[in-house]
Amino acid sequence: MIGIIGAKGTGKSTLLLQRIKLNFPDKSKALYVSLDNTWFAKLSLLELAQEFYHLGGTHLFLDEVHKYQSWAIEIKNIYDSYPTLRIVFTGSSMLEIFNASVDFSRRSVVYELKGLSFREFLKYENKIELPVFTLSNILKDHRVIASEIASKIKITNKTLW
Repeated sequence: MIGIIGAKGTGKSTLLLQRIKLNFPDKSKALYVSLDNTWFAKLSLLELAQEFYHLGGTHLFLDEVHKYQSWAIEIKNIYDSYPTLRIVFTGSSMLEIFNASVDFSRRSVVYELKGLSFREFLKYENKIELPVFTLSNILKDHRVIASEIASKIKITNKTLW
């Protein structure tokens, strides 16, 4: 079992969906579920996993687990009841994940997906490579730094007004 935690917008959902798209030619083997779906107001995650497993599913991708009230105990029960079912879960609320009533330490590996800084994004997009600036440098020389960056790359391609 794998847990992926990180702030909203860092790409956790996209990561899960890309993993399924690239690694599961037989889509019936993998199931992506967002636990903030209203479907779970009436049916349980445990019931879903049981049905999926009995239909031959092998990989269950659970997004936004912190939105589902009893996520920790149900995921533990799924893990214990279906040992061949692989589970990946994500959550934005790190406190909810770490303060779960269930100890996942022996059952899962949890990774943190961090967002990119603007500098990292520019490097990733092969636009420009910039040095790391300290906070004191930014506070003291913000205009010079901004002018240098703006002279090397077009920040926006739209007129703001």
